[in-house]
Amino acid sequence: MNILILGAGGREHTLAWKLNQSPKVKNLFVAPGNAGTALIAKNIPIGVNDFHAIKSAVLENDIQLVVVGPEDPLVNGVHDFFLQDSALKTVSVIGPQKAAATLEGSKEFAKEFMMRHNIPTAAYQSFTSETLEEGYAFLENLTPPYVLKADGLAAGKGVLILNDLQEAKDELKTMLVDAKFGSASTTVVIEEFLSGIELSVFVLTDGKGYKVLPTAKDYKRIGEGDTGLNTGGMGAISPVPFADNVFMDKIHERIVKPTVEGLKMDHLPYKGFIFIGLIKVGDDPYVIEYNVRLGDPETEVVLPRIQNDLLNVLEAVANQRLDEIDLIIDKRTVATVMMVSGGYPEAYEKGKEISGLEKVKESMVFHAGTRLENEKVFTNGGRVMAISSYGSHFKDALEKSYESIEKLHFEGMNYRRDIGFDL
Repeated sequence: MNILILGAGGREHTLAWKLNQSPKVKNLFVAPGNAGTALIAKNIPIGVNDFHAIKSAVLENDIQLVVVGPEDPLVNGVHDFFLQDSALKTVSVIGPQKAAATLEGSKEFAKEFMMRHNIPTAAYQSFTSETLEEGYAFLENLTPPYVLKADGLAAGKGVLILNDLQEAKDELKTMLVDAKFGSASTTVVIEEFLSGIELSVFVLTDGKGYKVLPTAKDYKRIGEGDTGLNTGGMGAISPVPFADNVFMDKIHERIVKPTVEGLKMDHLPYKGFIFIGLIKVGDDPYVIEYNVRLGDPETEVVLPRIQNDLLNVLEAVANQRLDEIDLIIDKRTVATVMMVSGGYPEAYEKGKEISGLEKVKESMVFHAGTRLENEKVFTNGGRVMAISSYGSHFKDALEKSYESIEKLHFEGMNYRRDIGFDL
């Protein structure tokens, strides 16, 4: 089978690495890909939202399965584009249709979905520039910290958690009136703050049945001890040590089941991954957000623990036969540490040569922001690569990843040395 993966990050390299292990894969393509995918697949230099160029690539290369990595093309309706085109409608697409992708495309839509289906989440209200004064009044009735979320996609940067009431009011105005996050903050959701420890649960559904994938915990902030600015993710661990059977049963009954049933009831067509961002408050799980694809860098710890042939699993999703699959999960822990460019998540330089890759033997290296030029690898983004390792315990796995990082070098290289500090 010929397969196309859309995307250019660590998630897409991990998907390519995993699919490449299937004997059923004939040709593997990644668009646009990175230096890591170039070594195991053929990169096609087209953007993930250029649907007409994607169509040409699919027809030219006789692609039978498209796996969509990032959220943007899903929210923009890439799956619908395939279904509505007579030349493409027989090609299987892994990722929800546009209506269902609104679960990530709009925080307000997701909140309304949760309320409708009695899925536990923080209390909230939505505001626009017309209702700014009401937003101020709502903030005054909350206890700090104050949580402000841009309704639309803001590349993982649209959530602010502030302790000062005046600062929260100022930021609300900046988001709504001054368009701090562009059209993403035309509407802002203000939530009550939930205090607890976060984790992610991944679900794969074919629109009828579903499978719960391994849990993961990622670390978003740039600084050690979870300080500083939010990033796309600085590291992750799977499984999550505190997610015992009792807690997982609560997640399953209160969140996973009503989510999948809710999608059916609301006629939201869904074939793909659901990422449920959760927080454990006391002994109870609450939903922080939905993403309509795999997370990054959680993919770099979740997929290495799935022992099945991933192509068989994705074919079952495409054909609505997921109930016939038994997932086999590796009992070992996987931990990943993200190496980032100096200055990230603010201004950073690209084009720094990366050395030492050939010395890494004990870990898996998943490229994110990299490019290949004259057989040399250069940095090409803020998050550069994720170093993942197996271990009997998350501490063993992390130790291996940190030892592997010692062998790597690029100018300005930065990473967090405290992943797993709160476990």
